[in-house]
Amino acid sequence: MRKISLDYAHEGLFLGRSIIDSEGHILLRAGVELDEYYIDRLLDLGIHYIYIQDEIFGETDEIEDIISEETRITTVKMVKKTFNHLQQDRKINTAALRKIVNNMLDEILDNSNVLLGITDISSLNDYIFHHSVSVCTLSIMTGITLGYDDTHLLELGIGALLHDIGKSKIDPEIIKREGNLNEEEFALLSKHPQLGFDIMRNSIDLSLLSAHIAYQHHERWDGRGYPRGLSGNNIHEYARIVAVANIYDELMAERPNRPPFEVNQAINLIKRMSDIYFEPRIVKAMISNIATYPVGSIVQLNTGDIGIVTHLNNDAPHRPIIRIVFDADQRRLQHPHEIDLSKMTTVIPSQIMSERDLNKLLPLKMVE
Repeated sequence: MRKISLDYAHEGLFLGRSIIDSEGHILLRAGVELDEYYIDRLLDLGIHYIYIQDEIFGETDEIEDIISEETRITTVKMVKKTFNHLQQDRKINTAALRKIVNNMLDEILDNSNVLLGITDISSLNDYIFHHSVSVCTLSIMTGITLGYDDTHLLELGIGALLHDIGKSKIDPEIIKREGNLNEEEFALLSKHPQLGFDIMRNSIDLSLLSAHIAYQHHERWDGRGYPRGLSGNNIHEYARIVAVANIYDELMAERPNRPPFEVNQAINLIKRMSDIYFEPRIVKAMISNIATYPVGSIVQLNTGDIGIVTHLNNDAPHRPIIRIVFDADQRRLQHPHEIDLSKMTTVIPSQIMSERDLNKLLPLKMVE
């Protein structure tokens, strides 16, 4: 299974992962054969990336998610419901919120040896709800790495899930076009940390520390963030965690003004932002939970060979097991073979192949 842009989808491919909307409805179920109608319908819904089953590169390990599909659906629905309630000047259901974050926490703790290796598929209209769940998941994983106990993980998880809750009070059209805003619109959007803080601190049974995540997740380690220009340890550690998770997930998602980054590209950018935007210790803790080359990635090695990541090495996330399918002359092998990069000192991935480059290879004939 691998992720592709719908620009490169065609009839006869099989969907590798179900596509689900923010109401929990299955728009298209895994295993269905794509045709022109399905592809056009997905594009109409604002979905531009899908996971497919891949016959040429063969089977891989099942891509494990940190939380179950059921929990993800339930949590996305909860975030959307909370946004809708606040837009109607209703209150947050804090008891339901605590229950759902506790469920997430239990599943993440049960899967603590699993690396993050899958990105959520959502329409641009539903992005903020899926983004909130992904940021919460990665923040809790980072908190576990930093040694947090259950009480602190719950506070962190609730704040992470609601970090963008202030956007419920901002014109939805501005939220949808985030990244393509004029100066006036950006000024309005920049009020969401204060708005989120006010919502959360006035909600019964929500920790003030969780509220400070909404308030401070756009502060920068060097003091050049907003809304208050806090720096270093003056930013609460919860907010420092969510700041990194927030940007990482934004990089991994399609936005109105750009396509998603590849995992290794996003990690390299986060590393470059370390000690400027983010605390280096937290960057290191977060990255340790991410598979640099997720299962299903098509990579080219420094030898020129091309293959698919079939298994992950948890102790060496940047050195997976790869099935070589094309040789250094870009000829398809009749007998693909696997290599374990964790046992090799000189062979490393040089790049993740783009769909454009990959499609140049697929018609090529096999060699002995």
